[in-house]
Amino acid sequence: MQATTEETAIIQQTKELCQTIIDQPEFRQIRTRIDAFMGDDAAKAQYQLVMEKGDELQQKQQMGAQLDNNDIAEFEKNRELLLNNPVAANFLTAQQQMHKIQESVMQYVSKTFELGRVPTIEDFPAEGCGPSCGCH
Repeated sequence: MQATTEETAIIQQTKELCQTIIDQPEFRQIRTRIDAFMGDDAAKAQYQLVMEKGDELQQKQQMGAQLDNNDIAEFEKNRELLLNNPVAANFLTAQQQMHKIQESVMQYVSKTFELGRVPTIEDFPAEGCGPSCGCH
């Protein structure tokens, strides 16, 4: 696909969708939580530590190595500290909420390409369960 400076109808409508998302009160709350986390170096360090330790444990497990109880206990302790930090906990919740919004939009767009029309709630599986329900 060639980049162009011409703004197509699809790009215009996509920008409108983006603005609609930004205008939602839930989105503003999500951004506030993310921004608070990004401004808190201690919370970011806690998060980074938990992510690194989790990755280490996962790599060991994938390589068939025996997981050390001390490593697991240290990971769990750090994870608990992270979850007890309100700024970090709010960030994790905000991440999940943001992901849910992204998934919902992507499911609708994907279903549109699949069906060749705008999908209805009935086009999604699980007896009327749509992409925004959170079960996907």
